[in-house]
Amino acid sequence: MIEQANNLSPINMDKDGKPTDGRGDWKQFLCRACGWIYDEKIGDPDGGLPAGTRFEDIPDDWQCPLCGVTKRDFEPFTPRNINIVKPQVNPAGDTGGLLVIGAGMAGWAVIEAVRSLDPDYPITLITADSGDRYHKPQLSIAISQNKNAEHLITQLAISESERLNIGLVANTFVLHIDTQNKQVRTTRGDFDYESLVFAIGAKPALPKSLPPKFVWRINHVDMFAKLQQKLAAKSKQNIAIIGAGMIGSELAEDIIKAGHHVTLIDRNELPLAEVLPTKASQLVKDALETTDITFMGGHTVSNIDKTANEQYLIHFANNDKIVTADEVVASTGLVVDGRLPQRAGVEFVPQQGIIVDAQTLKTSITNVYAIGDCIAIGGQACRFVAPLRQQADTIAHQVLRLEHEGYQHEAPIVRLKTKSVAVTVTGSPCKQTHWETLVDDGNMLIMQQPKSAGNGRVEIVVNTGFTV
Repeated sequence: MIEQANNLSPINMDKDGKPTDGRGDWKQFLCRACGWIYDEKIGDPDGGLPAGTRFEDIPDDWQCPLCGVTKRDFEPFTPRNINIVKPQVNPAGDTGGLLVIGAGMAGWAVIEAVRSLDPDYPITLITADSGDRYHKPQLSIAISQNKNAEHLITQLAISESERLNIGLVANTFVLHIDTQNKQVRTTRGDFDYESLVFAIGAKPALPKSLPPKFVWRINHVDMFAKLQQKLAAKSKQNIAIIGAGMIGSELAEDIIKAGHHVTLIDRNELPLAEVLPTKASQLVKDALETTDITFMGGHTVSNIDKTANEQYLIHFANNDKIVTADEVVASTGLVVDGRLPQRAGVEFVPQQGIIVDAQTLKTSITNVYAIGDCIAIGGQACRFVAPLRQQADTIAHQVLRLEHEGYQHEAPIVRLKTKSVAVTVTGSPCKQTHWETLVDDGNMLIMQQPKSAGNGRVEIVVNTGFTV
């Protein structure tokens, strides 16, 4: 219990439970970490917050009673329609069947793989969003194509649940996983399982200098839709993108093509510096600047302020320069939220993810698997789209107890989806290893690391004919 809460004024509530403090109806706020909902009308009496305590009045050191995060990790919550679709085959069955947590590309890939092997095996999908299917890599190149969320969604979750004969539990948060009793506790009740798959993905890694309320994180179609609406409402806006990795660079060019001005900011001197050798990064910088992107390398954001006219002032460490922007987008990498797997007792390493067996994709807990952006193999995060089908096929065989040769992980080919410069990365580049130049003729650059070291290869083609 927090001491400050004891000093809060008694609740201003009439006999019918309606607020009398002149601040409108009671509101609800969702914990982004565990899904617990703070209701102003109910408060948190056990935590020292009487019924009717407004969220804005809660002391900053108050903690979520379920997972312990602070007020900063909550966001406004509006109840949505709940989609619970039951399949023709009882999802509980005798054993609980397969339970998949997460409806991104990875989660649906597992479901498709199991269904291709067994048309009747019980499957239940639990997802915090609607579960609608879309191709996430399209988010960084869709704004200039005037695509909204409806254009990007390829299949509705309800239709897919019927086609694949699975149980769908949408707009639902998982609170706890009891691996001993094989049961998942959610905001919509408890679900039994025989096998469980983590397909929880990775979320944007947001430094403390970037307030969540001031920056966009384009890692989900819902957030993309809101930014797309903002950009479509007014032309020639000043957009700041913080983070010049692959996604940040792709998004910068896409927003430029949509008719806005972009300032691309990175703490490194050059874009894609964590992946490419210096010579290659310089070519990317030169190409991006031909599109009228303003690149600011070697700048670390210290804080962001919001002005009275709804603009943002971006301040930098040890620098008097200030950048003014209409909107700010953070593209500062990804991180796996480890609270749910850790509470389940699954082996988890920060900055990597859920540790899985390299051949079976099993976690440290029997009958629990993981796939996609949330996993780590051999000490490395595995955040690639290309291997998902093979990973899903491996898990499907494990769940159904069928023989399988096992998953063979190889670093996939990664391509930068920009028009001004074509970048292809293969192998496993090592940042500290020497690069050899194989081709450098002014239009194409090919560099490679010795196979005994990083085994990385980079091919870059510069398109000097880029047009907006």
